[in-house]
Amino acid sequence: MVEIDGVSNARFQEVGGIDATTDVIEYREGGTMLGSRKLPGQTKHSNLTLKRGYTDDNQLFAWYESVMSGKTERIRRNISVVQLDMAGTEVHRWNLFEAFPVKYTAPSFNAKGNELSIETLEVAYERIERA
Repeated sequence: MVEIDGVSNARFQEVGGIDATTDVIEYREGGTMLGSRKLPGQTKHSNLTLKRGYTDDNQLFAWYESVMSGKTERIRRNISVVQLDMAGTEVHRWNLFEAFPVKYTAPSFNAKGNELSIETLEVAYERIERA
């Protein structure tokens, strides 16, 4: 389950990109020949990827349109990705803060196939918290 501030219909078949990587800063102290010290540096996050079957619900595309048009009011939103068990009970929750869409991919259409049309939204976020 995905909860996005201001989006009432946020159902997705696939969610990925919840990760964090911290750079390593090597610092060599003068007078020591034992090697360098390693310190934690800047933490970076991948983009969150949300995939769902194409619907006539326009809320996610409208959110991305506001980014494309340069409207800065209410672009950033908080997102929660919730893992549920088979009974629908919450097992884990990841909260992503200050998120905004950075890429939208419309579904591919193929008249010869019978695959579901999938639309994709990539979202950048600044911070992650495991609740």
